[in-house]
Amino acid sequence: MDYRTLTRTWRGITAENRFHRLVVALLLLANLLTLVALGRADRTVVLVPPILEGEVNIARDKASRDVKEAWAVHVAGLLGNVGADSADFIRTALEPLLAPALRREVSAVIGDQVDAIKRERVSMHFTPNALAYDAGSDTFFVTGLQVSAGPGAEPVRRQRTFEVRVGFRHYRPVIAHLDVYAGGPRNRDQP
Repeated sequence: MDYRTLTRTWRGITAENRFHRLVVALLLLANLLTLVALGRADRTVVLVPPILEGEVNIARDKASRDVKEAWAVHVAGLLGNVGADSADFIRTALEPLLAPALRREVSAVIGDQVDAIKRERVSMHFTPNALAYDAGSDTFFVTGLQVSAGPGAEPVRRQRTFEVRVGFRHYRPVIAHLDVYAGGPRNRDQP
C-alpha cells in the first residue's frame, strides 16, 4: 500500500468533510433566518369582493381606502335603516366592530335608542347620496336622507351624516370613530 496516496486521500476526505459541515451549518442558519423572517412578515390578502370595483388589499393592521370606504357605507346603512324588529339585530351586528374605547359608550347610546325605537314603534330609512373623505383624519362622511316614521305620524325627512373612521386589527375591521349628526359633513376634504 502506498502511504503517500493514502495520506492524500485521507486528508482530502477530512477536508471535504469539514467543507460539508460548514455548508450544512450555513444552510441551517439560512433556514433559521428564513423561518424568523416568515414569522415576522405581514401577510397581505388581495381580495376582489363583489361590492367593490377592483382589487383591494388587507394587511394585518391596515387596508386600502376602498375597503374602509365600503365598511363606512355598510355601518351607515346599518345604523340608518332601523326598525323595531331589526334594532336588536343591528346592535348585535355592530358591537363586535367597535373599538374597545368606543364599545361601552356607543353600546349605551345604541341601547337607549333601541329601547326608544321599540317603545315608539318608529322605523328609520336612510338613503345615502354623498360620500366624502378627509385624508388627514382618515375619516369617511356618509351623507344622505333619513326618513323617520311612526304609527299615526307624518314621516320626518332630514339630512343626516354618519362620520366613520375604520381601522383594521388582525385582518378585522374596527370602527375607531363614529359620530352621527344632522346636516352635512363637518371638516372634510373632497376626494
